Amino acid sequence: MQRRDFSLAAASLALLPLASPSHAQGRPFKAGTDYIVLGKPAPVDAPAGKVEVIEFFSFNCPHCAAFEPKVEPWIKQLPPHVAFRRVPVPFVGNDTDAKARFYYALEAMGKADEFVPKVFQAIHQQRLNLTGDAAILAWVEKQPGLDSKKFAELFKSFSVVGKAKRAAQLTTDYQVAGVPALGVAGRWYVDGDTAGSLDRALQTVDFLVTEARKG
Repeated sequence: MQRRDFSLAAASLALLPLASPSHAQGRPFKAGTDYIVLGKPAPVDAPAGKVEVIEFFSFNCPHCAAFEPKVEPWIKQLPPHVAFRRVPVPFVGNDTDAKARFYYALEAMGKADEFVPKVFQAIHQQRLNLTGDAAILAWVEKQPGLDSKKFAELFKSFSVVGKAKRAAQLTTDYQVAGVPALGVAGRWYVDGDTAGSLDRALQTVDFLVTEARKG
């Protein structure tokens, strides 16, 4: 898990294990152990009747990159009453604003689902330096299927800048301690440390979605 005080330099080192002790897998889901109940509800941006689930992440985070192959199939099996979205956090590395705008520009183009895995691969497998605006824009220009001119306009647009700022505030509202992490219904926070592993974190979110439906 990428903690808030974890530097980008440290993030470039070997990936740490994603899971804590396996005995966590068999225990019941419990507040204060598997998940945290927020003292003050966080704002939600889901339609009425939907349960909002948020993945807090960073493109700079190696654990988020390793989590991607796990979370993608999980997203696809979410029930229709779940509204899932990703929120980039304002920590991990020294270009967090640029990375947040990177994500929201892709989202605005309807390209996030396609290109999030490619960005993770470029940074963590190909070891490309995508730090800062210029490097991001240069990478985008080389990507088939991306309109680089449109991306560049969105990348610095008022709407994308605003989304990045709101993402930073939501990270604070959920008291995100590290990434990857998950928020549910503006009420609960889950990560690999609380749940015991990231696999169990996803199971915990499934449980909390059911709880949220109860009211």
